[in-house]
Amino acid sequence: MKKKSMLDLHRITAAQFKQAPKMPVVVVLDDVRSEMNVGSVFRTADAFVVERIALCGITAVPPMPEIHKTALGAECSVEWQHYATALEAVQQLRSEGYTICTIEQVHGSVSLERYNMERGRKYAIVLGNEVKGVSQQVVDASDCCIELPQRGTKHSLNIANTAAIVMWQFFEHLML
Repeated sequence: MKKKSMLDLHRITAAQFKQAPKMPVVVVLDDVRSEMNVGSVFRTADAFVVERIALCGITAVPPMPEIHKTALGAECSVEWQHYATALEAVQQLRSEGYTICTIEQVHGSVSLERYNMERGRKYAIVLGNEVKGVSQQVVDASDCCIELPQRGTKHSLNIANTAAIVMWQFFEHLML
């Protein structure tokens, strides 16, 4: 086997990305502290052609050097909006017909591999602060809460890792 070159990958430009069909998913970041986590979410959102990202509360917005360091330019291809709060973003997205899926460990959550994603439906995936998670107000306003199954000694994953796993799962069910 031979590694693919950049030419072999046939990557599209940022302008072409903006015109490309998108996965009907908006990623909502609720008070995410780390600019590097934000940049990583942008990069993953680009990879899986996410519609846009809602940056809420204290979540940093481009242009920021630390976002760019991990996004590698994806902050220029993926659309984004800033909201004062994640609750405001969720309420707006619900009015636009999105199903609100919060990624959080709660009583009654659905394990990611058991969540039934339906083609033709629009989703908002809410991810929370590195320490506090998603705010209880947003959990209360959600249509469902999805949890990643874990068996180790830690009870959570880094938000950027969680976002990547969840975006991939939605991409696999909605786009492949």
